Amino acid sequence: MALDFGFVRGLVRGGIPHLHELGVELEAVDGSGLTISLGYQERLIGNPETGVLHGGVITVLLDTASGLAVWSAVDKPVPIATLDLRIDYLKPATPGQRLFARADCFKLTRNVAFTRALAYHSADDPIAQGIGSFMLLTPGQPPAPVR
Repeated sequence: MALDFGFVRGLVRGGIPHLHELGVELEAVDGSGLTISLGYQERLIGNPETGVLHGGVITVLLDTASGLAVWSAVDKPVPIATLDLRIDYLKPATPGQRLFARADCFKLTRNVAFTRALAYHSADDPIAQGIGSFMLLTPGQPPAPVR
């Protein structure tokens, strides 16, 4: 049984301070993953001439959505850390538009969770795609040895 919507919403609303600072909102959590969004903000522009958001903003959104997808897939809260995150930037974000990120955790092992994510304005025309792996830690116990 995965964590409930309320736990993940609490993380977005104040449990993870940078999400609150950026104004990230939780749009949906369902059996296959979750969606978060970020409104356009001039302070996050990467190129003042075009008004396009900085690529780091998209990275933060994909990493965050992926981590939250891991937390929405586990039975109880555990500390996690991003092990690897690969992002392919497909096109620039459109200035002035809300940015969405959808992520799902498609595989859980004892120590590692695997995710995939998309950043978009429209789900059928993604801005970036990401695939990640996250370390799952059991408090007070070392990670299981790799064999």
